[in-house]
Amino acid sequence: MQTIAFLGLGAMGSRMATQLLKAGYPVTVWNRDPAKAGPLLQHGATLAASPREAVQHAAVVISMLTDDSAARGVWLDAHTGAVGGLLPSAVAIECSTVSPVWVRQLSEAVQSRSAQLLDAPVVGSRPQADAAQLVLMVGGTGDALEQVRPVLATMAAKVLHVGAVGQGAVLKLAVNALFAAQLHSVAELLGFLTRNGYAPDHAAHLLGEFPIVAAPIAGAANMMATGKTAPLFTIDLMEKDLGYLLDTARASGAELPSADKARAAFQRAQQRGLGGTNVTGLAAVFA
Repeated sequence: MQTIAFLGLGAMGSRMATQLLKAGYPVTVWNRDPAKAGPLLQHGATLAASPREAVQHAAVVISMLTDDSAARGVWLDAHTGAVGGLLPSAVAIECSTVSPVWVRQLSEAVQSRSAQLLDAPVVGSRPQADAAQLVLMVGGTGDALEQVRPVLATMAAKVLHVGAVGQGAVLKLAVNALFAAQLHSVAELLGFLTRNGYAPDHAAHLLGEFPIVAAPIAGAANMMATGKTAPLFTIDLMEKDLGYLLDTARASGAELPSADKARAAFQRAQQRGLGGTNVTGLAAVFA
């Protein structure tokens, strides 16, 4: 089986790496806080002291990091960066939700090592990662994807080839913007309905009865109504993703007024100290 290096063991990365270990892959892991690797080591993972050390013998390298800045440090640091240790035949996979600009910069760096890059951001949160039911949007060559498709299928229910390098990041930002716009609308409307005679839980239940409201949005409405804000996907992360989206839109001449408004609402939630809560905490802005 292909030897894998996994960089970044946060809430999503640790779960994704666990699926690889369960499938029998040899996995070397790295995390800024090595203590978070403990459960994975019990499942057979090997801990590396740096990203560069982690990737030195890996055919496949996967990263799951917070943002462009974190990813840049992990991949490109002059002394410890993963790119400097890539094998010429390796396939590097950036699963983080990052900007298309960064993905294309990383691709150039990876190619300089005669390796290949795929950007493969994920749709799904912790429950989907636990169940290996993520959806991956893969940008890159078809040949590189076929080399690692079995690895990706271990973590995902769907692996979609969406175009060239960077197109995975573009699509992921669009999907998250659609989610953000719907969350924004539901948060506003729950505020409206509760000011006009409906109990919050009853309002959320009724909204879910209509076919125009998708099941995940109905579920989010119920979480908003009942005050469930334990972090699955945080307000801070959504605001970050909307910022990347709007930067990309400006560079391409696209207009996204609904995304602008949604981002402003998430920023209002951050100003109220809610950045670390789940995106359903947005309801507090309109309650």
